[in-house]
Amino acid sequence: MDLTRRHFVAVCAGLGVTPLSLLTSASGAPAFLSAYRDPAGTFGVAALDEAGAVLFTEALPARGHDTVVSPDQRWAVTFARRPGRFALVMDLLRRAPAFAFEAAPGRHFYGHGFFSPDGQLLYATENDYDGERGLLGIYDTTDGYRRIGAFQTHGMGPHEALLLDDGSTIAVANGGILTHPDFPRQKLNLASMAPSISYLDRSTGDLLEQVALPASLHQLSIRHMTQAGDGSVWFGGQYEGAPTDAVALVGRHQRGREIGLVTLPEAERAALRHYVGSIKASADGEQIALTSPRGGLAILLGAQSQAVLRVHTLGDVCGVAPQGPDFAFSTGQGYVIGTGEARADLSWDNHLRSFT
Repeated sequence: MDLTRRHFVAVCAGLGVTPLSLLTSASGAPAFLSAYRDPAGTFGVAALDEAGAVLFTEALPARGHDTVVSPDQRWAVTFARRPGRFALVMDLLRRAPAFAFEAAPGRHFYGHGFFSPDGQLLYATENDYDGERGLLGIYDTTDGYRRIGAFQTHGMGPHEALLLDDGSTIAVANGGILTHPDFPRQKLNLASMAPSISYLDRSTGDLLEQVALPASLHQLSIRHMTQAGDGSVWFGGQYEGAPTDAVALVGRHQRGREIGLVTLPEAERAALRHYVGSIKASADGEQIALTSPRGGLAILLGAQSQAVLRVHTLGDVCGVAPQGPDFAFSTGQGYVIGTGEARADLSWDNHLRSFT
């Protein structure tokens, strides 16, 4: 059932959460969005300016994950972290929530999505947990974000999905992990994981191509993706195998070819601690930034050379977003570091979304 703003505020109140946008206001143009946790342990989403300072906030009933922005930059949607079922729609012009909606019965969100080029549709990665299959839910933004259908992702645990630059092809990172909300954060099939990247036709949902990792890397969950300037899809993985295994966590793929893994220097590979939390291309598509909150570092690579360009040591860094020719990073310690540096008394969650 769709939730109006009044209903959403009531849900927040029932959880002891006050929508902070009712209490705060600020001037300045939003440049970033990120979910957060505050010192009281409650959750929200914030808009930040170019320097990383908080402009305004809105409460969430539970932990959020990623936020997507409509093509006209008027609307933003924050998705619940798995296995959450809520999504909050914010009016960025009015700096207020419009309303919230829920995943369909028997489904939950994975925390990621994207808009169609005209902004009339929203796509969200979802789990059909009893059917043990991944879906891409489709929502009509012109009709209260009513769910009008779904595409199969042809894999389990779809996490991030991208609309590629051609505007008609969807790339989906099937993490390969079976989960169920009755066991909220448990991974139920580590011995038989099958991660993959699926390419879907946005108009029909037809599977255009699918590629998988080598069998020896079946426990490398493909989680986050970005598209480089040459059209290749880069991904960051999270390894579920033995802690002593030395595996590459970053790869790239071009349609019609096999997946290629990126070989990092041993010091950087080990420092990632089997976990890439976010990956993003620069605005010009020439650099790739990846983060590891477990390792406390961010690595910048050349999209063509695949060579390490820079390494930043940042405690609990995970969020990354393009900013001008470079990047901004956010951390669980409250820092946003890019062209400026700001710190809030908030713990920024995994993803930082920029307006482009």
